[in-house]
Amino acid sequence: MKHSFLIIILAAAFIFSSFKYDVNPAISIAGIECDEVPELNQKMVTFVKNNLNKKVGRGECWDLAAQGLNTIGASWDKNYGFGKEIDLKKECVYPGDIIQFEGVKIEYQKGNRTYWEELEHHTAVVFKVSSKERFVVAEQNTSSLGKKVGLSDLTLKNILQGTYKVFRPVK
Repeated sequence: MKHSFLIIILAAAFIFSSFKYDVNPAISIAGIECDEVPELNQKMVTFVKNNLNKKVGRGECWDLAAQGLNTIGASWDKNYGFGKEIDLKKECVYPGDIIQFEGVKIEYQKGNRTYWEELEHHTAVVFKVSSKERFVVAEQNTSSLGKKVGLSDLTLKNILQGTYKVFRPVK
């Protein structure tokens, strides 16, 4: 009995080891495959991972993006131009891209409850791309996370009003 249980465990381990786990599945936008994350974006995600549950800078939302860009040696205007602005209709959003929200109101459901958030002037870093319109973002200085870096879900179709821009880190 013990021997056959061990064989089953080894077979399961072999089967599961042959699967490649991809946290950011390939997504296609206007015929462009979005499967190769740029090097600076990878470095930005590493910076975020290393700072999860920590306060970056003064704990302001933009400190996460600003210190991340400075740490990875990216160029930006030291204001709110966090690199190259991307055209969401023609370009992919990758982990490590930065989103700047202005006057945004979001409505979303959790269980049977509806929640609203207002992002008057807020900055977040894309941590994971789930689909063309769904992301996990890293942020700080929010009512739910406080001044420490945490992760939140963002679905673009839940944005009721306001604007947002997405920036890509560049040298």
